[in-house]
Amino acid sequence: MVLSRIILGLLAHAAMTGYDLKRHFDSTVGHFWTADKAQIYRTLAKLVEEGYAEVETVAGARAPDRQEHRITAAGRAALAAWVASEPERHVERDPFLARVFFGADLDDDGLRSLFARRRDPARAQLARLERMRAETEAHDRGARLRLATLDYGIAQLRTELAWLGTVEEELA
Repeated sequence: MVLSRIILGLLAHAAMTGYDLKRHFDSTVGHFWTADKAQIYRTLAKLVEEGYAEVETVAGARAPDRQEHRITAAGRAALAAWVASEPERHVERDPFLARVFFGADLDDDGLRSLFARRRDPARAQLARLERMRAETEAHDRGARLRLATLDYGIAQLRTELAWLGTVEEELA
């Protein structure tokens, strides 16, 4: 259900093809929710079936026709009801933390490698989010709320990197 509401939220900003949605997904909400192309297309079809979105074939100028999806009034109502509803608590399932939990038999090199394989992508993701933050302005309430989720992602990555450093120091 969350994926469908996120897609409705993106469609509330503009009509999009499935390809456009995947691009917007990766460049906006991707720091807190991921979906592959197949999930997006399946969810779009279901939203159309439920009457929350409609699809229109737009003739392509020197390109193939595009299947553009738009949110309907029913879709806007469903999105508004979901936004106002009680937030579900999402329990994180993190394979890295499971490895740490059971990592007592790893030697020092194995532990350093494990932590590096988590730290390096976290640093890269943090740098990407910080670039996004520097390039984005909060010109209205909606933009400020979108930035708040970006700020959360940045804070979470900074906390994770600090935690990784602390644990590695304790184990050294």
